[in-house]
Amino acid sequence: MAMLEVKNLSKNFGQLSVLKDISFTVEKGDVVAVIGPSGSGKSTLLRCINQLEKASGGEIVVCGMNMLEKNKHGKTVYASAKTLRDIRLKIGLVFQNFNLFPHLNVIQNITEAPVRVLKQNKADAEKTAMELLEKMGLADRAKAYPCELSGGQQQRVSIARALALNPDMLFFDEPTSALDPELTGEILKVIKELAADGMTMVIVTHEMAFAHDVADHVIFMEGGVIVEEGTPDQLFGNTANERTKQFLSRYNNA
Repeated sequence: MAMLEVKNLSKNFGQLSVLKDISFTVEKGDVVAVIGPSGSGKSTLLRCINQLEKASGGEIVVCGMNMLEKNKHGKTVYASAKTLRDIRLKIGLVFQNFNLFPHLNVIQNITEAPVRVLKQNKADAEKTAMELLEKMGLADRAKAYPCELSGGQQQRVSIARALALNPDMLFFDEPTSALDPELTGEILKVIKELAADGMTMVIVTHEMAFAHDVADHVIFMEGGVIVEEGTPDQLFGNTANERTKQFLSRYNNA
């Protein structure tokens, strides 16, 4: 079952074309890694799918619901506000800079959306939050504030916060870019465990070894287009595309 279908997606900022005719599909349980040099449009792609940016054209279907489509006149239109809200609840997004509320402690950060958005009972939301913190190895930090946590701990809290809404898919935008190498390992371990549990994920990452090890499918972007896509073995070990070879040469020669 296709969880996400992106067809001919484009995004322009004024005269600058950032995404050009992007098409790909994510099946249920897939882990898709999006790689490429800085400025290739990877984060913009995630932001368009997560409704943080308005796409300029194309189609996006999330869990069978049309988020963005062409009407009978060929004009790109968004779905109704209700449908967009329903779609938003299907997707969890983990930012590279954590984006935790500094004035709330850990458990408050995790329960805020379930209580306010999903109208969950506070006690039930806190029970779920504690179960997630246990899974993240942070049960003893429930009452701590973000400023009292390491970067790796903050990122694990942000993953727990995304999971608390019980999304069908998780998106990660460079989840380790703000962390030192030791803390990076903590987050990659959590994501690997989520993959083993069958969570559908799309991960923008510069961690090539991680992309090779955890992804079912790899998309290589440059200049706002998909240059190549395929299995990790195809891209990392058997690509015939010269630009892909050049980009991955440092990793393959490491």
